[in-house]
Amino acid sequence: MNDEQQRDASDRKFLHRVALVDGLGLVFVLVLAAMWFAADALLLIFACILFAVLLYDASRRLARHLPIPRQIALAIVVIILLAVIGGGGWMMAPAISEQADRMAALVPKSIEQLQQSLKRYDFLKSILGGMPSAEQMRSTLGDMLPRAGLFFTGVFGALGNVLIITFVGIYFAAQPFLYINGIVTLVPKDKRARAREVLDEIGLTLSKWLFGKMCSMILVGAATAIGLSILGVPLALILGIIAGLLDFIPYLGPLMAGVPGVLIALTISPQLAMYTVALFVFIQLAEGYLLQPLVEKKTVALPPALTITMQVLLGALFGLAGVALATPLTAVLAVLVSMLYVQDVLGDNVMTPSELSDQKK
Repeated sequence: MNDEQQRDASDRKFLHRVALVDGLGLVFVLVLAAMWFAADALLLIFACILFAVLLYDASRRLARHLPIPRQIALAIVVIILLAVIGGGGWMMAPAISEQADRMAALVPKSIEQLQQSLKRYDFLKSILGGMPSAEQMRSTLGDMLPRAGLFFTGVFGALGNVLIITFVGIYFAAQPFLYINGIVTLVPKDKRARAREVLDEIGLTLSKWLFGKMCSMILVGAATAIGLSILGVPLALILGIIAGLLDFIPYLGPLMAGVPGVLIALTISPQLAMYTVALFVFIQLAEGYLLQPLVEKKTVALPPALTITMQVLLGALFGLAGVALATPLTAVLAVLVSMLYVQDVLGDNVMTPSELSDQKK
């Protein structure tokens, strides 16, 4: 081969590399664009996966203790879940509906009273400009559910999200390995074993996190409702339910849950409002320094700063749904970074979040 042929071959190789790099860059940009424009749908799919992991883990635990196949155990879990939610909702629906209506009226009223009190102090007048009016608060409370995010919008859209998460989650939980094997087949053959390890670790991490979070939510909701009832704060039941549900969002959720309770207590007396603040602070301190360390020993440990950063980032990008799903997404990201980058690329033998929790035992 003469010099001219060698140069031609070298030029073709160079052009091939340039085309390959440009093509990969274009594919990367297109994938990012698709993720951005389909973010709501992707969040909805992730919520379906979370629910499927919860159902699968519960059915696996039940099948382990009873001599029945896992599919039958899954059916039992779904029936029990529907019975608890349906039966509990039917029994408590009148009280919840009444308390929700009263809260929608009391919270704006308490803000109005607080604004009137602050007007006496000149140095606090600047705060008044940033506080919503009573009418704005009523509108916000009415729009909170329809603008919750995910895929569909509106009141019926929120119901549609719930139905999709329920049915798709059940389908995923019924045949999880069908979908896992489908993902693994997209990976080169020599990497499939590692891909399966990573997916198994993600499933284990999410199941541990969900189990710990469910326990924490139940305890926080019950403690809040009981504590507010003892203090004599109105609407203790609905406030306890709100506190339990918002505990799904670590760090930011408890702050959001405490605001309506304190505002409602303020309509009775400032002293009761201070006692309510003390109750919420006590519950959160007990959860942070007693309950959470115990749960993390059995489940998953995540860095608090990383979790809060992800909540702020995803909340700014995708709203309330992004904030709610930020922590499990952080857990998935921690597994991917630790296994695929730190372990495989850098060669460092670091532990995943679930392995860190096992070490704490």
